[in-house]
Amino acid sequence: MAYIMVLIANLSVFSIIQVDRQLHTPMYFFLSSLSILDVCYSTIILPAMVVNAITGNRRISYSGCFIQLYFFICVGGTECLLLAAMAYDRYVAICNPLQYVLIMNKRFCSYIVAGCFLLGLINSMFHTLMTLRLSFCGSRNINNFLCDVLPMLEAACSDIYSSQMLIRVDTVLLGVSTFLVVMNSYTHIISTILKIHSSEGRKKVFSTCSSHIIVVTIFYITGILSYNGPKDSFIIVQVSSVLYGILSPMLNPMIYSLRNQEVRKAFKKAMTRTQIVIRTIRLYNLNLKNVKLHALIS
Repeated sequence: MAYIMVLIANLSVFSIIQVDRQLHTPMYFFLSSLSILDVCYSTIILPAMVVNAITGNRRISYSGCFIQLYFFICVGGTECLLLAAMAYDRYVAICNPLQYVLIMNKRFCSYIVAGCFLLGLINSMFHTLMTLRLSFCGSRNINNFLCDVLPMLEAACSDIYSSQMLIRVDTVLLGVSTFLVVMNSYTHIISTILKIHSSEGRKKVFSTCSSHIIVVTIFYITGILSYNGPKDSFIIVQVSSVLYGILSPMLNPMIYSLRNQEVRKAFKKAMTRTQIVIRTIRLYNLNLKNVKLHALIS
């Protein structure tokens, strides 16, 4: 059910943004990229979990495990960078609106998203190659519901110091630094909002910002805890993996898009168009049947 909800919500948001030209702005360009990332995130985790639960077969091949590891880290790293880029976009839009069109132009936004994906791929490649160097012996049990770095390190029987150092560096560069960018952007946004004289306007923007901050904080804090939490506490790792791997993809489309008035209008417009198309097809089929019946009677 969670997987179906993630697919429907995120693919609906992506489709609406692509179809409606009024939503072809930097903010919605980033949101459509986030929707695709969330679909990928859940697809990497949930189908395998469902198969394991139904069949009872919890085995995974060596190559399959490393493929899952690579794409999971890739999508996670890319989303950290993309959330920071989205926060910067909102900062420019609210705190520097006169130069927003010049700064956040189409080419610059495309470079940002491409850079996020490229850095995510490179980061994942380093982690995967470092983990491939390890030796695995004994029971080879992965103490998690997916192949992630920390459970793989726990299952290894060779030196894991280099991999642990890479995780710490990665946490600072992709986790803490991007989280600080997000928090700094929203701090400036809130300080700008406080200058708005209209209490209704302040309330509306505060509501939106607080929702964004909650979702982003859940994603970053659980991600950082997952890789830098207390040693030998794999329950925290597993719970964190559920929160940022499943809960965030479910919440993102609702918080960022479906609560947005412009997206709701575009969604209603798309539904109206769909209903018109369906009615047109039904009328066409009905007329075709009448013509055939008339021809048969003649």
